Amino acid sequence: MKIESNIFLLPGAFFLLVAFIYGWLTDFSEMVGFPAILLTAGLALMVGIYFKMLERRHGARPEDRHDAEIEELSGDQGFYAPWSWWPLVLAAGAALSFVSLAVGWWLMVPAAIVGLVGLVGWVMEFSTGRFAH
Repeated sequence: MKIESNIFLLPGAFFLLVAFIYGWLTDFSEMVGFPAILLTAGLALMVGIYFKMLERRHGARPEDRHDAEIEELSGDQGFYAPWSWWPLVLAAGAALSFVSLAVGWWLMVPAAIVGLVGLVGWVMEFSTGRFAH
């Protein structure tokens, strides 16, 4: 996780420096650029700090070591739901929400309901027993 954290920490520090230089050059009177660059720095630093915490918690992974072997990463990488229809319902909710931007804001309520049903269904799909649908 060292490489992943540096990918976000270094640009975060760069954007923090650039934000204050930009603010100093504009006398902190420009109300969009300085906060936008500052928020970009905050987002990058937040992700980088999270990856740094994961590095401390889990230690060095095989892909972080130079002496690692390929077979160290073999085995299950996680559980993925086969033949699930819930992502389709979630995608329908997302499509409805994007359509609501063009048609009207009133369509956002049914889109949120469909999206929430799809999200809860997908998350809770296997909570009633092994391979239950």
